[in-house]
Amino acid sequence: QASWRTDPKRSGIAGAMGDIGTHAENLAEYITGLQITELCADLTTFVDGRLLDDDGNILLHFNNGAKGILHASQISAGEENDLNIRVYGEKGGLEWRQMEPNSLIIKWLDQPMQVLRTGGAGLQPEAQAHSRIPAGHPEGYLEAFGNIYRNFAFCLRAKLQGNEPDPLYQDFPTVTDGVRGMRFIQKVVESSKSTQKWVSF
Repeated sequence: QASWRTDPKRSGIAGAMGDIGTHAENLAEYITGLQITELCADLTTFVDGRLLDDDGNILLHFNNGAKGILHASQISAGEENDLNIRVYGEKGGLEWRQMEPNSLIIKWLDQPMQVLRTGGAGLQPEAQAHSRIPAGHPEGYLEAFGNIYRNFAFCLRAKLQGNEPDPLYQDFPTVTDGVRGMRFIQKVVESSKSTQKWVSF
């Protein structure tokens, strides 16, 4: 554990939630297209002497009535960086894991499970535009950062040239996303310290 992550003077008011939870919050809103409207958080500091949370569980309410659970921990023994998401709806569910970033698992109600692979058939143009190498080659973490920087640069160049950016490349985090992440940390800590069940986001 990097020492700055557990030092409130350097990292702010949250530990695991500031370090990991904000990524999960952003992923949940990005994947679903929804926004969190309220939350109920339980943060814990298990390691003696730590000043910030190292484990947390959050119940979430979204703007369309959907509900979610977010768990972020720096103390789960034997676990690696395993950011993952599951989304369930009326027709089925989907699952994605950072540990296996080239696969998107779709779980249909009335069909066998389906696995879509990076660079493979069946991908939408938006996904194809962000695949950099042929199917079967590992792609993921570093390429994701490359896509963010490339997309931002394409859009910036188009704007500077007086053109409208290609919608396929308008896919990168914005200042608004960053502000929502900071607000998420603030509201999670507020909720965890409060006796009130739900805190508005």
